[in-house]
Amino acid sequence: MDKAHILIVDDEEDIRVLLKYNLEKAGYRVSVANNGLACIDLIQKEKPHLILLDVMMPNLDGIEVCERIKSNTDNDDILICFLTARNEDYSQIAGLDAGADDYISKPIKTKVLFSRIEAMLRRSRHAQKRIENLSGFKINREKYLIEKGQNEIQLPRKEFELLALLASKPNHVFNREQILEKVWGTDIIVGDRTIDVHIRKIREKIGDQYISTIKGIGYKFND
Repeated sequence: MDKAHILIVDDEEDIRVLLKYNLEKAGYRVSVANNGLACIDLIQKEKPHLILLDVMMPNLDGIEVCERIKSNTDNDDILICFLTARNEDYSQIAGLDAGADDYISKPIKTKVLFSRIEAMLRRSRHAQKRIENLSGFKINREKYLIEKGQNEIQLPRKEFELLALLASKPNHVFNREQILEKVWGTDIIVGDRTIDVHIRKIREKIGDQYISTIKGIGYKFND
């Protein structure tokens, strides 16, 4: 399979140059933008597979850029990975709430960067193309779409993958370690708070009654 097209969005030229060099050397097709508005304009002309998006940018920060991108259903297949020098929970949680698929902390280590990119692309490529019917739901794994009665609910990628995992075994309790491994992969380090944020967002969209919290263990889908 051909290497993916990656868009780098960062206001620091040194970072853009370094990332572009390493990614092109690895065989990826690479585009760059130095601000959020340029990013939004560029994806209208090109459709990258993945965006490496800096959080802290002037005028239009990465969180708002991500929200604008994800508000357009034509961009549902675009993966977004935040680049952030901040380790506070705010950056990570705000990014996940905005619909990001992952985040990488600066300074960026090349091996970690490649590992994260390949993990995201691999999960995207291997998404199962089938529809499941559960508790009045139809889960369309190809379109990342939930059908609930006459309503269609579009979920960001990670929220969809988490719901699909829980729904794959109704009434089965998935512990946090299993959820992290299945949804984020073993090569990505995220905290328990990340799972809680995604569960909260899913409940807001489909209702509280479908996912139960098993205190001290994890979550289950109620069928």
